[in-house]
Amino acid sequence: MGAGPSAGWSSEERSACPFCRIVDGDADARVVLDDDVAVAFLDLRPVFPGHVLVVPRRHVVTLPDLEPDELGPFFERVQRVAAALPGAVDAQGTFVANNNVVSQSVAHLHVHVVPRTKGDGLKGFFWPRTGYEHDDHAEETAAAIRAALRDRVG
Repeated sequence: MGAGPSAGWSSEERSACPFCRIVDGDADARVVLDDDVAVAFLDLRPVFPGHVLVVPRRHVVTLPDLEPDELGPFFERVQRVAAALPGAVDAQGTFVANNNVVSQSVAHLHVHVVPRTKGDGLKGFFWPRTGYEHDDHAEETAAAIRAALRDRVG
């Protein structure tokens, strides 16, 4: 893949990035997709249960930092998550979003895939954060999304 601005990040630099730590397996996360292009995992502070973050394996800070040959494969993973999520968490659709710099809480490109249901209370770009009822609820949600993603492959 491309050789963008952080292609040569040292292990010390990667260990300072919370999402690189997840990608590298050095931090816990409820991973729902993990392949050679991207890792997708549940947001720790979801807008709604099932809120997934999709991150490229290579550390880049913003969408413009992705190389042209990385863009299609990365967004194919975002599309897969967006397609699987409604059935996995009994939602009607998804909201897909990416911040670049402003309001970007972690300086590693990440795309939010948020399950949506009519009347869910999400208005505009105000994202009140919630949580999972308990650890088992988060793990059950992650397992349902993993299963839905497997069902959509081949």
